[in-house]
Amino acid sequence: MLEHGGHLINAAQKYNIPIEQWIDLSTGINPNGWPVPDIPATCWQRLPEADDALIPAARLYYQCHSILPVAGSQAAIQTLPLLRKKSKVGVLTPAYSEHAHSWKKAGHEVIELSTEAIVSQLHQLDVLILINPNNPSGQRFNKQQLLNWHSQLNQHNGWLIVDEAFIDTTPEDSLCTHPASDGLIILRSIGKFFGLAGIRCGFVISTNSLLNLLNEHLGPWTISHPGRYIATLALLDISWQKRMQCQLKEQSNRLASLLSEYGLKPTGHTHLFHWIKTADAKQIHTAFAQHGILTRLFVHPASLRFGLPKNKYEWSYLQKTLINLIPRHASSPLIL
Repeated sequence: MLEHGGHLINAAQKYNIPIEQWIDLSTGINPNGWPVPDIPATCWQRLPEADDALIPAARLYYQCHSILPVAGSQAAIQTLPLLRKKSKVGVLTPAYSEHAHSWKKAGHEVIELSTEAIVSQLHQLDVLILINPNNPSGQRFNKQQLLNWHSQLNQHNGWLIVDEAFIDTTPEDSLCTHPASDGLIILRSIGKFFGLAGIRCGFVISTNSLLNLLNEHLGPWTISHPGRYIATLALLDISWQKRMQCQLKEQSNRLASLLSEYGLKPTGHTHLFHWIKTADAKQIHTAFAQHGILTRLFVHPASLRFGLPKNKYEWSYLQKTLINLIPRHASSPLIL
């Protein structure tokens, strides 16, 4: 099983710092997520029902009709490879590793691609998987380019899978509003923008035939009753969504400026994290951890990902730690 996230409990034990004293910047999850209200007792006492208000709320938020709730987009990532015979699957690298892992595990041939290689390799692929914007690089793909690639794949019954887990702050870039088309599969997540990763709720947007097949494989009750209740309310809270889109963009710009001031200029970003490619990634990761700040370390390529601080205290502590570790206006990171 692949490992994910920064493993805060493990870090607390390794560095002998109590878990409540850590600042966890290792995730791409909104640290100030949608405020969860009290949950009615009936949500705990009754099985979830598929004809509740969740799908209408999701159709309104994602501006589409053909949509299936799943137990986080991870459920779809693991199940979609079971719906095709052995295929050649192109996966962007670096990217969220579960996509490649799941297709390999199901017996498919996985080809890791750079963005520049997609055009030249597309003719030999049955499936192309992209994350838009990409995790961790933050790279974005325009809608027309994606639709062109889908059209080419669809000529031989191929699939384009677009994971839009980090697109909520720029909904105009999403393919969700495009009419459902054979071979076009879009994954969406409640966890990142809404800060509700714990309820394990996501959505797949595609044709009804594909969604029905996927639903048969997943079985009933993929999302708990409390999870469906919370997700419905969050998806309908338009005023919170608009405020949060602006807030995350402002906080993202603030983090980029702060990191750049100390020689950690981001290589790429979304509005929920900044990615820094540097040969000193492991050294910097360790130095921050020794001060109780957890970042996400990547080995290939050597890089770090910083999520957003939660509050004034975390912003202040991050800045103080940067002052202690890295010379101001450094042209390159130098841990003291």
